Amino acid sequence: MRIFSSAGRPLVTAAALACLVGTAGAAGAQLEHLPWILKYNSGQNIQPIFHGWSRNPAGGFDMHFGYLNRNYVEELHVPVGPANRFESGGADQGQPTWFRARFHNFAFRVGVPADWGDRELVWSVTAHGKTDRAVAWLQPEWEIDDPAAGIAFLQTDPPNRPPSIAVSAVAPVAQPAAATLTAEVGDDGLPAGPREVRALAVGQETPPTLLPGPGAVQSPVNLPQLPAAPDRTTARQLPDPRPEGVSVSWIVWRGPAGAVFEPVHSPAENGRTTTTARFARPGAYVLRATATDRMLSATADVTVTVRAPPAQ
Repeated sequence: MRIFSSAGRPLVTAAALACLVGTAGAAGAQLEHLPWILKYNSGQNIQPIFHGWSRNPAGGFDMHFGYLNRNYVEELHVPVGPANRFESGGADQGQPTWFRARFHNFAFRVGVPADWGDRELVWSVTAHGKTDRAVAWLQPEWEIDDPAAGIAFLQTDPPNRPPSIAVSAVAPVAQPAAATLTAEVGDDGLPAGPREVRALAVGQETPPTLLPGPGAVQSPVNLPQLPAAPDRTTARQLPDPRPEGVSVSWIVWRGPAGAVFEPVHSPAENGRTTTTARFARPGAYVLRATATDRMLSATADVTVTVRAPPAQ
């Protein structure tokens, strides 16, 4: 078997590829030619993603975006501006500025008017010197159901409605004090039954480890694992395995660094959840709370001002 380039020229035979992968003594040099099998802890770029468009009942259309932070450990701050912008309709369309590790699908939406036509909505992000773009347009094949409405064949009778959520304002805090985050939630009690607790995929719940792969190839091999730091939130926690009901989780949506949430995911008790957040760096943060009933979800944002520690 041969692998061909887009121009039709053979790049490498299967036998040569097997030789590249199987020779343990030259693994480092081989991996330089096989970048698709590497897992990177840090130093990689961010790929914006266009998931499709849906019709907005209020009029116009919604363009749905997510992103892939190609790092397994490093989280990145990319402020709105030349390195994180939309190329039409204004640079700031509500996109994140704090990019967590790996995939984050259907992270946000951007509304466009009913007369949008065949124009393009382009989101570009530059990280570690590389610029990547997601191009959104109203091509008929890209029409999707609104993710907020849930998957039709999983709906209940009577219909399940998304939970409601309202987040209380947060007073400014000075490091090292924690901010208290309070969310009021409501739900229709559907779907009924206990909440399913599933384990996260290997490599997602904790940073990757250096385990031997086929032919003694190790991954990741390019960079050392970053030390634990309070400004990253890569170690994701599983939900509390309590029974049915709505629960709330928190992330940093915008800010100069990550935050440590305790708990990061909590079931509502009497329509309320309380979480604390600690920050490694001062600055202005936008934190996003997501209420979910296991099928549908709703979000609410709150701004938190974090000040430097008082002078001694």
